[in-house]
Amino acid sequence: MTTMKAFVCHPQGFPTLVLFVLCSMFLFLLVARPEREIFEVSPLLLKLFNNAQSSPGSAQALQSTPDFEWGSALKEGKESKFFALQSPTPPTASTRHPLEVVYSDGYPFRLNEPDKCQKISPFLVLFVITEPQDIVKREAIRKTWGNENSVPGISILRLFLTGVHPRFGSPLQNLLEEESSIYRDIVQQDFLDTYNNLTLKTLMGMEWISKFCPNASYVMKADSDIFLNVEYLVSKLLQPHLPPKKDYMTGYIYRNTKPIRSKAYKWYVPKEVYPNDTYPPYCGGPGYVFSADLAPKIYKVAQTIRVINMEDSFMGICLHELGISVTNSPWGLFNVYKLTYEKCRFSKVVVVHHFGPQELLEIWPRFQDRNETCKS
Repeated sequence: MTTMKAFVCHPQGFPTLVLFVLCSMFLFLLVARPEREIFEVSPLLLKLFNNAQSSPGSAQALQSTPDFEWGSALKEGKESKFFALQSPTPPTASTRHPLEVVYSDGYPFRLNEPDKCQKISPFLVLFVITEPQDIVKREAIRKTWGNENSVPGISILRLFLTGVHPRFGSPLQNLLEEESSIYRDIVQQDFLDTYNNLTLKTLMGMEWISKFCPNASYVMKADSDIFLNVEYLVSKLLQPHLPPKKDYMTGYIYRNTKPIRSKAYKWYVPKEVYPNDTYPPYCGGPGYVFSADLAPKIYKVAQTIRVINMEDSFMGICLHELGISVTNSPWGLFNVYKLTYEKCRFSKVVVVHHFGPQELLEIWPRFQDRNETCKS
């Protein structure tokens, strides 16, 4: 394990791992988390790094909402003077809207795992969206659905995608580098990790697949607050015994949705950023899966169009530009809302939204228990 870079939390004489834990707890107090949550997760944080220290080397109906005539919207938009899907003239800092996402393929990697796919061809790559300070979430995912050995005989690769914390970038960077040295599963680029930059995080994943893992078959983009049934995803939806699908993306599909124009919502998209009245069909952000051949196509087309601050909607825009449609999935597999845990129900879904690390760790042993059978 590498030694931690010096910063304000680095007094002389402290073992690196102990220091890592103490600074992690201190930074959790700083990064806008409720006090009750901090004291609930602190024992888990201690257990996380104790485990790391004691384990050397561990580092049928189709889902479809009503269609809308996107072709008509496209025609109307192209007749206007300003259309979001056209290649825009690069705005200057003085003319750019504060919510307009500045995208460039030149963001350098601060943390990277470029050799992950040199010796393997992953059937499934798990891209998990996290923030720099989400140490507890990442460890809970490693211990549950993010376990790379969860599906026997299937090659799975897990990577956490993150940016730079807008306020505590420097001290958190030291912690991220330490965590990365243990687990080798963090990819980070040099952009601010904010809600409006979620699109950049997903595009970073597309870039990573394009450059470092073109031999993968499928990619699952997952938020850090979900339950993910990887075994069911692989066996029932992706079906590894069949040739890999091409130009394939599925999840909870939104159709005929409109941008939210009210500043009262975090999903606010002003007309200056996206002037159209509707989005093309897209898969809900909590979790969607796509064939890896789409990654370089999306990565390339995103450099030619205006990037918007709604990540999942933007993926739909990219697919539209490519002339590719989202694929319907069996109804109920991808849930963008919370469901009460029940083993029989959860054994036949892929995604359930709104699961924190503590709840995930509590239900996972029961979900994995082969002796617990379904009643129906």
